[in-house]
Amino acid sequence: MTGYEARRIAMVESQLRPNEVTDVSLLAAMRILPRERFVPEAFRGLAYMDEGIEVLAAREDAAARCLLAPMVQARLIQLADVEPQDTVLDVGCATGYSTAILARLAARVIGLEPEPELAKAAAANLAALGLANAGIVAGDLFAGHAKAGPYDVIVMEGSVPDVPDKVLAQMKEGGRLVVVRTPAPNMRQGKAYLFMRVDGEARGVAHFDAGASPLPGFAPAPAFTF
Repeated sequence: MTGYEARRIAMVESQLRPNEVTDVSLLAAMRILPRERFVPEAFRGLAYMDEGIEVLAAREDAAARCLLAPMVQARLIQLADVEPQDTVLDVGCATGYSTAILARLAARVIGLEPEPELAKAAAANLAALGLANAGIVAGDLFAGHAKAGPYDVIVMEGSVPDVPDKVLAQMKEGGRLVVVRTPAPNMRQGKAYLFMRVDGEARGVAHFDAGASPLPGFAPAPAFTF
């Protein structure tokens, strides 16, 4: 057993199981997938700590991008109740770790990512792991990816103040969407919400406290004032 394999098992046993992650298929996916592959080389020693990891540094026009902390990632995916026959949209997939997890649970997964550098890395990671039922598309997160919808499940890989109607509209009847909603834009701490589409209407319910880095493109444009 390598050092990374031991850390992966420790992550599952000390971070996920004690925090109400009970889905057997999800635990198995996170036990086998090499999270270290999805983070910058300088951070690989931190790959299995219970914290988000920066995968793209902040720029003048954009905040840093991070993977979700493993416990938040697992609980959010578990909340979505992914079934083997499902088609999933993974919004803000970054380097593809979340997409890889979902690909082990669902029939088909599309990772949506606006940053070309991250999208390229995600596609390479999925190919290296032989996950042929998952693909990466480039695009605006706020718009979702209606072309391949509607979806059984939509997972949003970061915090947002609200979910756009155009993304909610991409859920099938009976579909689920999970997200960390915050009281205001660019905040990290909020609540994990589950939205479901029933009789054509999407309704959301808060389930647990969660922290996540903000997804880009969801903060309203600054209003002009005199």
